[in-house]
Amino acid sequence: MKVLVVDDDQTNLFIMAAIVRRLDDADPVTMTSPVKAIDWMRENEPDLVLLDQMMPDMDGIELLRRIRGDARLDEVPVVMVTANTAADVRMRALDLGCSDFLTKPIVVPEVQVRLRNLLALRHGRTLLRDRAALLAAEVERVTAALQRRGEDLVHRLSRAAEYRDPETGAHIERMALYSRLIAEAAGCGDDFAHDLQKAAPMHDIGKIGIPDMILLKPGQLTPEETRVMRRHTTIGHRILADSDIPLLRMAAEIALTHHEKFDGSGYPAGRIGNAIPLCGRIVAIADVFDALTSARPYKRPWTLTEARAFMIEQRGLHFDPALLDAFLSRWDDILSIHSTHADHPAQLCPMGT
Repeated sequence: MKVLVVDDDQTNLFIMAAIVRRLDDADPVTMTSPVKAIDWMRENEPDLVLLDQMMPDMDGIELLRRIRGDARLDEVPVVMVTANTAADVRMRALDLGCSDFLTKPIVVPEVQVRLRNLLALRHGRTLLRDRAALLAAEVERVTAALQRRGEDLVHRLSRAAEYRDPETGAHIERMALYSRLIAEAAGCGDDFAHDLQKAAPMHDIGKIGIPDMILLKPGQLTPEETRVMRRHTTIGHRILADSDIPLLRMAAEIALTHHEKFDGSGYPAGRIGNAIPLCGRIVAIADVFDALTSARPYKRPWTLTEARAFMIEQRGLHFDPALLDAFLSRWDDILSIHSTHADHPAQLCPMGT
């Protein structure tokens, strides 16, 4: 441990350095100039400072004030060595954060005990600080690992769903990008927008529980078949819910609520307005817009102008008005996503309603 000793008297420096060396695991750093001591402390952090109260150029009180003005040194013990027993001097030093006093002439055994105790206190505080930093780093590491696990699991489930869900991979990618764009435009924050992009592809994971005769039916579904198809929202929620991974919990909310409508006419629960989770309201916009503008064997793609007009018509009905406005405010980005991630003809396949 480094003990900085500042005294303009070489004899005092020699004595204090000798005392420090007799302590376990302590090395003295001696300086006769308070100014040089300040310069040294800009690059180094001592574990204890011993300073003389009476020095030229800068006295011990001013040096103490400078030390306590540096946030890095706020918890470093500082001991003032003084022959002045005046109460006002000691009160000023204590008010500035002085840890202890040594009165000249010093008594060596007393100095050793006091310094040993202060270094032990410093060592304990350093351990606590380091442990807190280690704990924070470990929490960050585990959180990051949990996030990676969630993203990997979402990716694998999305790949599995592709074998059952006739949506194209490009549709999944586009609607995820649209979802992130909406979140960013609405000021939801980077972390939320990132997680939403990762979770959005899971919106139709529940379709793995829908029979092929309904899921892959090329024509219009009957009312009963429609009821069965709509169960994909609750099936998806059951698959993803109650996870200890936050990303999967978000994906579960999306799966359950992305077919809800702002006016309450959606399914499965007929939620209204802000009763629909934010992630579900965002994905509803992204999913519908991309479905309208995508080519399918049973329909032509709507033009971007047609789709935009329809979305505006549904403002406050199907879609959250504020979120739809945020989406449309990024029209140039929408066009870029639509163009960059276009479907290839080989990707198109029949899908259910």
